[in-house]
Amino acid sequence: MGERIQRIKKLKKIRIHREGTSELLYSAILIIVICIALWYGFYSLHPLTCHIVMPIICGILIAAWLMTLNFYRCPIRYFNGDTEKLVVAPADGKIVVIEEAEENEYFHDKRLMISIFMSPLNVHANWFPVDGKVKFVKHFDGNYHKAWLPKASEENEHADIMITTPDGEDILVRQIAGAMARRIVTYAKPDEECFIDEHLGFIKLGSRVDVYLPLDAKPCVIMNQPTTGDQTVIAKLK
Repeated sequence: MGERIQRIKKLKKIRIHREGTSELLYSAILIIVICIALWYGFYSLHPLTCHIVMPIICGILIAAWLMTLNFYRCPIRYFNGDTEKLVVAPADGKIVVIEEAEENEYFHDKRLMISIFMSPLNVHANWFPVDGKVKFVKHFDGNYHKAWLPKASEENEHADIMITTPDGEDILVRQIAGAMARRIVTYAKPDEECFIDEHLGFIKLGSRVDVYLPLDAKPCVIMNQPTTGDQTVIAKLK
C-alpha cells in the first residue's frame, strides 16, 4: 500500500491528455487562420454579409474545437481506499457485456468478461484495473466494426495487456478500436509494475475495453450501468 501511495505522488497531473495537445494547438491555429482569411475575403466582397455570415462560421469552428477539447480532457483521479482484490473500471462509459466467455487466445478456458463501451463524449484515457505486474503487451491489426458488437472483441484492431496480480491471478485487458477509432495507444510495458490510478493507454473516438477475469470473480456492476474510470468497482476477486 505504501509503494502505491508513493507512485500516486509521482503521477503527472494532466488536465488535457498528452495525446491531444498537439492536435488542439494546430487546430486552434488553423481555425484562427481560416477565420481571418474568410473575414477579409467576405468583407472585401460585401461588408454586410461578412458581419452576418462570419459569426456563424466562427461559431461552428469554435464549437467543433471545443468538442475536440472535451474529448481530450483527462481528469485527475485517485481511487479512495484499499485496492486489494478489487477490479476497477479501466474506462469511462457504460457496461455492455457481463458474461462467461471462451477465451482461446491465452487462457483456453472460460472467463468472466466485463466490457465497457466508450462513446465519443466519454473521457478516453484508460486506467489499469488492478495492481500487479504487466506480463505482456500485444497489438493486433484488424477491422473496425462498431465497438459494441460481440465480434469486435476478436476481429477489430485491438491491444492485449496481461496483468499478473500480487496473488498470481492473470487478468487480461483488451483495448478495442471501434468504427470511428483508428488509433490505440498503450503505455503499459512488459515486466513493469502497474497500479490502479496509473494510465494504461488511450483510444481515440468511440471504442471499448474488455476485462477478462477468473470465473469466481464477483461482478459489482449491472448491464448499461455508467462507469467512471479508476473509480467504479466492476468486480471483486476471490
